[in-house]
Formats: sequence, structure tokens, C-alpha cells
Amino acid sequence: MTLALFYIAGAIALAATGIALTRVNAIHALIYLVVSLLAVAFIFFLLGAPFAAVLEIVIYAGAIMVLFVFVIMMLNLGNRGTVVEQEMMNPSVWIIPSLLCLILLIELSLSIASLKSETNPIVVSAKEIGISLFGPYVLAVEIASMLLLAGLVAANHIGRRLSKMDQEKDEG
Repeated sequence: MTLALFYIAGAIALAATGIALTRVNAIHALIYLVVSLLAVAFIFFLLGAPFAAVLEIVIYAGAIMVLFVFVIMMLNLGNRGTVVEQEMMNPSVWIIPSLLCLILLIELSLSIASLKSETNPIVVSAKEIGISLFGPYVLAVEIASMLLLAGLVAANHIGRRLSKMDQEKDEG
């Protein structure tokens, strides 16, 4: 049963990521990206890493996605932003992500119900996690932080260029 849940969550992650890559609207892409990150978190949970699953949800699906929403807001889309906001209120936009999240919720319920109470989890302290992250994995952590910084700088650069183009249209 765990193998079937793993494959279903993997399929949801792949489908949501593929849909996110094909969306023209950035907010729609972010919704599907959040669904994909939730599916990846569930995969971590199934693989026996509940702490990594929680970190995936809190850090990536929570904090980083909020940062992306603020960057999109920072781009200041002007009149186009109002149209995008009205599109987001349309219920048809939310149907597919809601169904994918419902499937993930059902999977999570099934996997939690099938957990054996006799399992003896290993307690890992925050210090051990910090030593692990900034010990042998420090390069991976730094590369990820540089990638996020590069994305933020690029979004700022694109936003400034778009606002200059909008100003020129208003003046001309």
C-alpha cells in the first residue's frame, strides 16, 4: 500500500510541476508549485523522514512561496494586476489544485492510519540537524541560498524594466 501511495504522490508532484511550468499566469504557476511541494513533502513522509516533510511544508510551501508572492506583487503589474486578481477569484482556477490536494489529504490519512504504534522513532535534536546541514551539506545549502538570491535579483531587475516600459507607454 505504501508503494501505491508513493507512486500516486509522485504522479501528483510530476503533474503539478508540469502544469506549473506551462502556466502563463505566475500566480497560477505558484498554486501548482505549492501542490507539487506538498506532494514532495508527502513523499518524504512515506520514506520515513517526517521532519524533512515538515520542513518542506514550512520552509518551501510556506515561506518561499510567500516570498514569491511578494516578488510578484513587487513587480507592480498595474492594470494587468487587477485583471489577474479578478481571474483568481474565478472558482474554475481552484478546481484542479483543490482536487490534487484532496487526493494528497486522503493519502496522508491512509498512511497515518496504517502507522504501527509499536514503532520507536529516533529523536533528533535541532543541534544535530544544524551540524548535519552546515557540516557535510554546507555546499548544498549555500548553493540553494545563492540560487534563491539570484532569482530575487532577476525578479527585481525584470520588475524595474517592466515599470520603466509602463512609464514610457503612459508618457507616450
